[in-house]
Amino acid sequence: MNRFIMIAMLLLLSSTAIYAQRLITGQKGFEATVGVILGQTLVHHNFYLQAGMTINTKNGNYQFYAAEYSRRTHEFEIYLIPVETMLAEGGYSLALFSDLGKNISLNLGISGVAGYEIINNSNNLLPNGAVIQAKDGLVYGVGGQLSFETYLGDHLVLLAHARVKALWGTSAEQFRPSAGVGLRYIF
Repeated sequence: MNRFIMIAMLLLLSSTAIYAQRLITGQKGFEATVGVILGQTLVHHNFYLQAGMTINTKNGNYQFYAAEYSRRTHEFEIYLIPVETMLAEGGYSLALFSDLGKNISLNLGISGVAGYEIINNSNNLLPNGAVIQAKDGLVYGVGGQLSFETYLGDHLVLLAHARVKALWGTSAEQFRPSAGVGLRYIF
C-alpha cells in the first residue's frame, strides 16, 4: 500500500509544472538594453546602449540604477554633427499591471539622471569653416519610462521600453524620447 501511495504521489508531482517564485523582495537583476532615439532620421547614427542593475521591492516594484551611452547626429548642410551623452541614472519603477503568475507586467518608472555631453568630438570648427556655438558640458534632469516585461524563463526577462528624458544644461534638444529592447538576468 505504501508503495502504491508513493508511486501515485510521484506521478502527481511529475505531471504538474513547478514555477519559480518571481519578483521576490531583495532579488537583484542585471539588464542590458539597446534602442533608437525617436525623432531622428538616420537610425543607425541615433542609438543608445544601457547597462544597469535592478533591486526588487514589494508588489513587483523595483529600484533601478544604470549607465547609458547615447549617440545622436544632427545634419548641417552636408555634415553630420555627432552628439554623445554619457549618463548615470537612478530611479524607481511601479508595477501598473501583472498577471497572477507574474509572467507579464507593465511598469511605469521615474528617474533622476546626470552625466556629460560631448558635441562634435569637442571640435567647434566644421570643415567648411562654420563654428559650432554649442558647448560640451554637464547635463542633468529627469526621466520617465513605460516598460513591458515578460519572463522567458525563471531567470531571464525580455524588456520593451518607451522612454523620455528631460535634460538641462544641454546645448542640444532638451526632450529626448527613445524606444528599445533588452534582457534582464535575475540572480
